[in-house]
Amino acid sequence: MGLSMRAHGRTSESPTAANLIQSAGERATQARIAVLDTLLAAEHALSHQDIERILAGRQHKIDKVTLYRVLDWAQNQGLVHKLTGEDRVWRFSATSNSDHTHFNCTDCGQIYCLENLTPAVALNLPEGFELLHADVAVQGLCPRCSR
Repeated sequence: MGLSMRAHGRTSESPTAANLIQSAGERATQARIAVLDTLLAAEHALSHQDIERILAGRQHKIDKVTLYRVLDWAQNQGLVHKLTGEDRVWRFSATSNSDHTHFNCTDCGQIYCLENLTPAVALNLPEGFELLHADVAVQGLCPRCSR
């Protein structure tokens, strides 16, 4: 099929959360770094509750209000994007390309960013239309659930 799921795991060339925040000209606070680090390391989009649980496991307690503010801030900075799943729960993913397809696993409910799948709508717009953003979601089974 030739599609690749976005691999959030860091490589030696990957920018750190602090670098990304500072590159945006913003203050790299502990909360911002912790949340963005969590999203950069995630293999799939995470809900508020997922992020809270992961941070608590790392001994980094963050209150709900701060978490919501950091996620809103990061979205406004273009560092993360927010999407909703079939369960209508908002999930967040570190942003590398705004125009890509989201894959919703109908079994486990996880959402994955498929970076190499260009939405067909971008290629077939009628004359006079200009694409600013495409958000396409497909459903099926993720590699773990399809075994």
